[in-house]
Amino acid sequence: MLDDQPAPPTPLARSLGVVGVLFLTLSVTTPASSVFIIIPGMLQEAGTGAVWATLAAASVCVATAYIYAELASAWPVAGGEYVMVARTLGPLAGFVMLGINVFNNLIFLPVAGLGIREVLAGVIPGLPQVATAIVVVGACTLVGVLNIRVNAVVTGAFLLLEIAVLAFVSALGLVHATHAPLAFLTAPVLASGAPVTLTGIGVAASIAIFAFNGYGAAIYFGEEMHEAPRRIARSIMLALVYILALEAVPLLAALVGAVDLPTLLASANPFGDLVVALTGERAGQAVALGVALAIVNAIIAWVLACARFFYGTARDGSWGRPLDRWMVAIHPRWGSPWLGTLLVGGVGMALCLLPLRLLEVWSGAGLIAIYLGIALAAVVARGRGQTGRGGYRMPLYPLAPAVTIVALGLIGWATWLDPDEGRPALIATGAQIALSAAYYWWVLRPRGWTAIVPDPSPR
Repeated sequence: MLDDQPAPPTPLARSLGVVGVLFLTLSVTTPASSVFIIIPGMLQEAGTGAVWATLAAASVCVATAYIYAELASAWPVAGGEYVMVARTLGPLAGFVMLGINVFNNLIFLPVAGLGIREVLAGVIPGLPQVATAIVVVGACTLVGVLNIRVNAVVTGAFLLLEIAVLAFVSALGLVHATHAPLAFLTAPVLASGAPVTLTGIGVAASIAIFAFNGYGAAIYFGEEMHEAPRRIARSIMLALVYILALEAVPLLAALVGAVDLPTLLASANPFGDLVVALTGERAGQAVALGVALAIVNAIIAWVLACARFFYGTARDGSWGRPLDRWMVAIHPRWGSPWLGTLLVGGVGMALCLLPLRLLEVWSGAGLIAIYLGIALAAVVARGRGQTGRGGYRMPLYPLAPAVTIVALGLIGWATWLDPDEGRPALIATGAQIALSAAYYWWVLRPRGWTAIVPDPSPR
């Protein structure tokens, strides 16, 4: 049973600037783990057509980043996307967005954790996948309880190592280039040599959206950022630029520098295999260790972001007591939503029991719905004059929402044409929408649920 709305919780302290939020956001996105864990799924699904999938996903992400920047400037709230949607499209749509985000936000932890085994396969043979993921997610959760500034410094240091690893892999592939990149666009093929289908590119694009996703995570730290309405857009746009460069360049470099292209396309660890083939086993092990540390860094950062998302949902009285009370509890010394952090980590550890491939595709489909929701929210907000008042306004409006909506429609259609993975993922997202709408209609609507927007002034 839900009780009445809880008393206003202790607010999060503002202690971050643009650089701190950027470090945390890039760590959430973790380009290295996207490259080594998520992008191999794109190569297996679409072969060299992954280049087209990357271009399609990048166009969506650029447009969507502009949308995030404008909406985040108006509502720099820890709850993120669901607050933007609730304030524009109404509480029903807002809670549906919240429900989708619950699944999507929690899924990242096991995706990253389960990928560590593949990265370290050449360093520690026989490493158990599930047990390793559970231990890593649990340890990162404990670190996530600490002060946000401490975590910003820690994640920033790890991020520099991550960038060095990706730069090394990119340089290696480009220096040893043996394949013409134009062929990847004109005649994309699978590992088997068969031509790539539109369906394959569509599914790969949905995976790429998940790989690039994370620039919008800056919003989750908005309540801990100085002058967030004026500055948060800068963190979002800078994060996207770095993400695209750090993930797309290694992908292209690996394709042009592949010693055996069909083998690379079919490999579960294509980038690690490339390093070993061109520089030897020791260099491959060093890169693997660097990527593993980057994944650990990403899990820490995402635990932080996810705990703040749930802090926002609990402040709005979404779950009832005692869950709401637990998730808004602020640690008196570290200033973090510590019980919510532990809950997020516990659920993430449990989700490590699910198959990695299922989690990847499921997340990509969920992001289609999330991006569509905020695109519609941006259109409504601009029409009502709710955004841009002293904050950021996207250029060339309404180009960004239009590009996002059209591109998502095409990717969604191509994903639906895949009966094995894409269609079940979209059906699963539809089930999330239905469950969220039912929960709102029967439980929260009678109680007058709404998304709270706290005072953005300094504290």
